Amino acid sequence: MKGKVLRISVSEKRGTKKYNVSSAEIRENFGLVGDAHATFKSHRQVSLLACESIEKMRALGAEVFPGDFAENLTTEGVDLLSLKIGDKIKVGQDIILEVSQIGKECHSKCEIFQAVGECVMPKEGIFGKVVQGGMVSEGVEIEF
Repeated sequence: MKGKVLRISVSEKRGTKKYNVSSAEIRENFGLVGDAHATFKSHRQVSLLACESIEKMRALGAEVFPGDFAENLTTEGVDLLSLKIGDKIKVGQDIILEVSQIGKECHSKCEIFQAVGECVMPKEGIFGKVVQGGMVSEGVEIEF
């Protein structure tokens, strides 16, 4: 299954809104260079969310955009929900991610949940460890 990376998002501090960049380095066993969530200690080094999931929230009335769910890679045209723990995702020519977690617990209901009573990240967000790093840019192919 093939699609593309629609947006790349990073934040320098945890708990702050991510901003979009046109390209970034994804470092092996670390994550997106420059992103506060990147660390050697985590199994959630890179997060992915489909733009189709974001559109679900927009249909509920949320004014949301790529990066607003704190995802690093917003994808388009691939069914992220069909992935399982251990599946491999190829991003561009070099990057390989291994799915390490699907969804996440939402400890404190985010602003999006407060506004519309639902959030897609706890069920549809995908997290991965970086098996092989490289450069990622908007529009590169993603497949698994």
